[in-house]
Amino acid sequence: MATPGPPRPNNPPPNPNYNPNNPQWLSDDMQNLNLNLPPPPTNPPRPSTTPFPASFSRPGPPPPPGAAPVRPGGPPPPSFPPGRPSGPPVSQSQPSPPLGYRPPPNFPPNRQMSPPPGARPRGMAPPPMSAGPVAPPPGAVMNNGPPNFAPQGGPRFPPPAGIASQRVPPPPLGPSMGMGVSRVPPQPQTMHALLGSSPPSPSPAVQQQRSPFAGAGQPPPVSLYGSQPWSMQPNQVPPPPPISQSQRAPGMYGMPPPMPNQSMTAISHAVGQTGAPVAGPSKIDPNQIPRPAPDSSVVLHETRQGNQANPPPPATSDYIVRDTGNCSPRNMRCTINQIPCTADLLTTSGMQLALLVQPLGLPHPSEEPIQVVDLGETGPLRCSRCKGYINPFMKFIDQGRQFICNLCGFTDETPRDYHCNLGPDGRRRDADHKPELCRGMVEFVAPKEYMVRDPMLAMYFFLVDVSMNAIQTGATAAACSAISQVISDLPEGPRTKVGIATFDCTIHFYNLKRALQQPLMLIVPDIQDVYTPLETDVIVQLSECRQHLELLLDSIPSMFQDNKTADSAFGAAVKAAFLAMKSNGGKLLVFQSVLPSIGTGALSARDAEGRTNTSVGEKEAHKLLQPADKTLESMAMELAEYQVCVDIFITTQTYMDIASISVISRITGGQIYYYYPFSAVTDNAKICNDLRWNITRPLGFEAVMRVRCSQGLQVNEYCGNFCKRIPTDVDLPGIDSDKTIMVTIKHDDKLQDGSECVFQCALLYTTVYGQRRIRVLTLALPCTSMLNNLFRTADLDTQFACILKQATNEIPSSSLLQVRERLTDRCISILCSYRKFCATVTSSGQLILPETLKLLPLYILALTKSTGLRTSGKIDERSYWMNYVSSVSTALAIALVYPRMLAIHNLNCKDDASLCPPAIPLSSEHISDEGIYLLENGEDCLIYVGNSVDSDILNKLFGVPSIDEIPTQFVLQQLDNPLSKRLNDLINEIRRQRCSYLRLKLCKKGEPSGMLFFSYIVEDKSLNGLSYVEFLIHIHRQIQMKM
Repeated sequence: MATPGPPRPNNPPPNPNYNPNNPQWLSDDMQNLNLNLPPPPTNPPRPSTTPFPASFSRPGPPPPPGAAPVRPGGPPPPSFPPGRPSGPPVSQSQPSPPLGYRPPPNFPPNRQMSPPPGARPRGMAPPPMSAGPVAPPPGAVMNNGPPNFAPQGGPRFPPPAGIASQRVPPPPLGPSMGMGVSRVPPQPQTMHALLGSSPPSPSPAVQQQRSPFAGAGQPPPVSLYGSQPWSMQPNQVPPPPPISQSQRAPGMYGMPPPMPNQSMTAISHAVGQTGAPVAGPSKIDPNQIPRPAPDSSVVLHETRQGNQANPPPPATSDYIVRDTGNCSPRNMRCTINQIPCTADLLTTSGMQLALLVQPLGLPHPSEEPIQVVDLGETGPLRCSRCKGYINPFMKFIDQGRQFICNLCGFTDETPRDYHCNLGPDGRRRDADHKPELCRGMVEFVAPKEYMVRDPMLAMYFFLVDVSMNAIQTGATAAACSAISQVISDLPEGPRTKVGIATFDCTIHFYNLKRALQQPLMLIVPDIQDVYTPLETDVIVQLSECRQHLELLLDSIPSMFQDNKTADSAFGAAVKAAFLAMKSNGGKLLVFQSVLPSIGTGALSARDAEGRTNTSVGEKEAHKLLQPADKTLESMAMELAEYQVCVDIFITTQTYMDIASISVISRITGGQIYYYYPFSAVTDNAKICNDLRWNITRPLGFEAVMRVRCSQGLQVNEYCGNFCKRIPTDVDLPGIDSDKTIMVTIKHDDKLQDGSECVFQCALLYTTVYGQRRIRVLTLALPCTSMLNNLFRTADLDTQFACILKQATNEIPSSSLLQVRERLTDRCISILCSYRKFCATVTSSGQLILPETLKLLPLYILALTKSTGLRTSGKIDERSYWMNYVSSVSTALAIALVYPRMLAIHNLNCKDDASLCPPAIPLSSEHISDEGIYLLENGEDCLIYVGNSVDSDILNKLFGVPSIDEIPTQFVLQQLDNPLSKRLNDLINEIRRQRCSYLRLKLCKKGEPSGMLFFSYIVEDKSLNGLSYVEFLIHIHRQIQMKM
């Protein structure tokens, strides 16, 4: 896993004792962001400089010369770095909550902490849940509201009373949904009889699995915890008392009770025995169908209990993780929390076996920081056969002199300096004192053998489009203003270097050396055979060129204000910047406004060609989602080889061919930002906030990642933003806290029922301060030969995120109709398998859904109507959506297809304890002409204003008496009234939760903006597909036909 790249000059070694996980790093700079007002076009105020949180990739001062060389690489911090996209500046009078993490759903200040059933404290006690308020920055004018966290991934609604829910105690995910519970006597027939095989005798290990998966809805008695092992937050109340049997939801009349290990939801409706609907309207009540349910409690999740894996809470819920052997589900989740023993069993279930890995994912601020382990020049203990890293599941034998690898089964000698005697229980006596032996996630300081060159410098190069269109639309001024404002957020010290260039039909570098009186422009006219000036002239230490850089950024818009060049040499400019960065690598941030038209990688307007020829546009539209040629792809591979990560900010009002341009970001581990149609009035603040979060979030350079599995399993494929040169590893010139990689798993042998299989992800990377680190994530899950256990422990959010990513990969090579049909067939296959082999209810008039996957039909329907799969829409919008999905996290994947909708016209009526009002189902039945609604999907925030809204409400929220007077280029202001303040606080809170400065769009009925809003109302029937009720009936009919 050594890092490729040319040798570099020696750099002073970093401090070997540096620990990037100081919890006191929370969002000092977050309060400096201008949320609702675009930054002034000239001479904007600079945010105050704050120290980079120690737990991020921005450690403290540079290491002293003479310190022992260590492997760079700083793990992501336990919370957000300064500069995370957030709300407007906070007022001096009311401190703002910490912003250093991605909070989950409806998280009111007066919330209850619900420990998972059966949890018991062990190992190290969790840290305090509150670090105290963060002081607001000087000059703040607005309030960011109380520490309230709304749900990520869409609303969750309580289930209606007409749905029978047969519940097997699922994983401890908090209180069960109140869908009538009833009980069924044990059936004589076993799963194996249903599958045509003889049932094996139950092993003791299998029988022990019940405890971690049992008792959803039955929180343990408080006595199991004794006094609370964590400190309470200011407004927090103690955990609720256990729910008694008499308090549970009543059973549905006429439904048999569930089997001991079974959980399902039955929906009755008017479908005949043959599957055809009976005469008359459907009897399904739209208010009684499965929808996401709200849960404002915070769950304390121990990753293992009683030496067994504890299934994680939903990704969209709020939880605090206590690492007791398995890694945090925020960093690695599996689609099924019990692994099928055979490939045939997995195929029968219809489900996917895959991992979603977010190695640098942000922790909850109340969680303990990741432990950094320095074992000196010997480095971490590893298996000599499979190279797996030491972890809590490796077994030591022969009084600790040998150890057995839990991945490949090989027996190795324990190094003498790592030896320790075993205790009576067979564990090492020091196991609880060594993080690598008791925690599922640790970070090792990498010794010299993990380096092929000195750790790279933190290099940032800015490339700005100054063509005529960019100048006239204000995109160039917006880019320069944003860069100027975030310069102070770059890492301090001599290891940080910066450079800048502009381009139109030629490329303009700038010499920023301090010796010059002012920056000197160096022009490169040849855009076919690109060259670059001396690197030492154009890339300079930040501390030496800050004044010159700020002067240049202020001057660029006026220098090119009369530019009449419409062409853009984007490809040539990227190539030239790469040549300047080649010897080191680093981060290249490109601001592009028009379609690249000349030079290397020039593109044509394929979108217009497709629309001119209607038949071609309809039949082969998917070809427009493929890169136009291999030029930019070849360039991207070269960039990745030399550790250059490219982020592209597209500020445009026209077609850009994102399908071709995005290849550069995808292969180099970067990101695309898309501002369409760009407006200098409304988008300046978003560009500034996006850029600040881009450079301040946890970041790793020159990274290599590999996932290893136990014997019997192997990695099938990696999916995400990376470069892959060999089958086993993925190369990541850049990786950050927002990037997720999907890893699909396949069987190569049969697993033993009742045993545990292990997945281990190792990420070798460099921090921005030049430390080389190895982050190791380990997850051990039980194996099962029972199909029912697969459904009982399925992770809906992770299953759906994988389905979403796989469907996205199919879009460029298949028609949208084919992709939508395959999605529906996959949903039917999973539910049919459950109905056929696991369900006990036999009435053909009922649709039986497994409790853990009862929202799967809703999410699949929403996906078929999403931006990426609906027929209408622009090619660039679909390309951007696909690029976003490729690296999206599990929680944001749900929000993307099933957004959260809130009523904001009556915010004054809400209880002050909860900043975020209850979410509303995405159905027009819940939308009134007299109301105003906010809908957010993690990327955009739409505000829909009905035609009959009271003028007093319009005045309070928007400062106008009539909807017609709200300007088209809408910028939300905070007015002097409680309703306006509450709306601003709500929007800023959502921005914090999503780690994104959501772009506000005003939508009106009868206008294209109103059609955009209703395209997200996925439960209604539309041109894009069936209604939710009709889709459930269709699913049921298809299942009956398969039975």
